[in-house]
Amino acid sequence: MAALWGRAEATLTKGLLLAVFFVGLVAQFAKPVGDALEGKTYIGGALLSIVGYVLYAEVLRLNAARDTEREEMRQLHEAVSRLSGEIQELTARLGPQAGDGTTMDLLIEECAQAVLRGGETHLSGMCFTGETFVDPLRRVLEDLPPDPSRSVSVRILVPDFTRPTGVPGLVRNADGKLVDAPGFRRHLSGKIAGYAHDLRTTRGRMLNKNQGTLSVEFRAVHMSPFLKLYAIGNDVVYEGIYDTLEVRPDEYGASVPAPRPGNDDGQLLDLIGRGSLLTRWSRYDGEPAGGLVRRRCDFFDTLWDAAKRLEPEPAPSGSGA
Repeated sequence: MAALWGRAEATLTKGLLLAVFFVGLVAQFAKPVGDALEGKTYIGGALLSIVGYVLYAEVLRLNAARDTEREEMRQLHEAVSRLSGEIQELTARLGPQAGDGTTMDLLIEECAQAVLRGGETHLSGMCFTGETFVDPLRRVLEDLPPDPSRSVSVRILVPDFTRPTGVPGLVRNADGKLVDAPGFRRHLSGKIAGYAHDLRTTRGRMLNKNQGTLSVEFRAVHMSPFLKLYAIGNDVVYEGIYDTLEVRPDEYGASVPAPRPGNDDGQLLDLIGRGSLLTRWSRYDGEPAGGLVRRRCDFFDTLWDAAKRLEPEPAPSGSGA
């Protein structure tokens, strides 16, 4: 009825206004008609009322249309916001996809999800000293809920700092060439021993809290620590590089004269990997991701078999468990 009245109202208004127009036009030229309309103020007022009504009705329609448009825009914004939230939630639930650039924090988070699921979990890492991987992983393991059926195996492969290396090393002033930095190597070996000790200590804590069993093994291979490689079972691989070089005074030994103004003897060339971007690959994402995961895992296993076992050493004094 409202729609029918809206259409009828427009037609009747237009017809009435046209009739008024023609009557006024005829009255202008036909004297009897003009005399008949002369002094009819009520008719004029009625016509003005009609015009006012038409204008008022049009303003109401415009306001209603504007309000409707505003409501539609509000609903659209709400729908977009809701959809964006659902997409973000889904993305977070799915986790990083194969080939995505990611960070160390997301690697630790995925490791935490793997051990939280329980059962048997194998974690592997090719590290510099283990600082950015072992320490966060240790905190994850210590916060696990009780689950006596849980079994976690951790393998850490590090450079063999008992043998001379070029990088990290010392930059000679005479020719700018790199030489071994034995003092710094001893410092790095001590850090690795401390991280290994802390992670091994976690085994007893997990048993005491009924969190499951933990096996830990560190091995060392003679290599420069350029590559970061982490594996969760044979399913997911994170890889990256130590992409920053830092030159600073050698504070770890007296193998060369102490630095003097204008002399760069004893400058230590070190690799920095904190904050480096990692790339995630998963065998569940088809090829070529699956093939790359297999090659990286084979690469790690080959080096692992060739590496020597890092015997447990007493933790440096003052190190926390």
